[in-house]
Amino acid sequence: MSQFASKWTKPQTSGFGERIKDSVRPAGPLKPRLEQAIRQIQIQTSRLDQTETKLRERDASIFNKVVANIQKHDMDHATVYANELAEVRKMNKMVTSAKLALEQIVLRLNTVQELGDVVVTLTPAMAVIKNVKSGLMTVLPQAEHEIGEISGLLSGILVDAGQMGGYTLNFEAAGEEAEKILGEASAVAEQRMKDKFPDLPAGIAGNSLGISS
Repeated sequence: MSQFASKWTKPQTSGFGERIKDSVRPAGPLKPRLEQAIRQIQIQTSRLDQTETKLRERDASIFNKVVANIQKHDMDHATVYANELAEVRKMNKMVTSAKLALEQIVLRLNTVQELGDVVVTLTPAMAVIKNVKSGLMTVLPQAEHEIGEISGLLSGILVDAGQMGGYTLNFEAAGEEAEKILGEASAVAEQRMKDKFPDLPAGIAGNSLGISS
């Protein structure tokens, strides 16, 4: 069995010095660690899906308040609710974009079969995870620690894979790929927002900048 195949699937025996290093950065076969990372990402996407549902319900409630106040010709309150609605829709788009980006990462990680795949796939994945973590901090602060753990796990796998194969990590190319993933997720999220949520009446929409941004 090749060195990579062994480290991909089998636990490694190590001496005292190696165990000290392992206590700092967890080692072990790559495949189970990658599978663990995939499971943790899937847990996060499930939680983001639940958050989406709550935000949709909140959106519907606030939208109804906007309409009700317009019908009463109370434009001051209608504007207040419209601005609140704009913020809710910004959060919803952010959550949807993050969920779609993480789903793309899972799809890519599930195709990893060889050492080169690990490096090529994980380098942009790390950038996407970092971006998602940063974006969600204001919406779901509780997710920061969990996504940080995922980032740490993927980082350890990437370092080990790079060392085993003697690969040089191309962060510039990875950054471009990460931007592509994030851009596609954002575009799909925006289209979903347009499809799912009704526009505000023309007279009030202008007071709520950023509803579709």
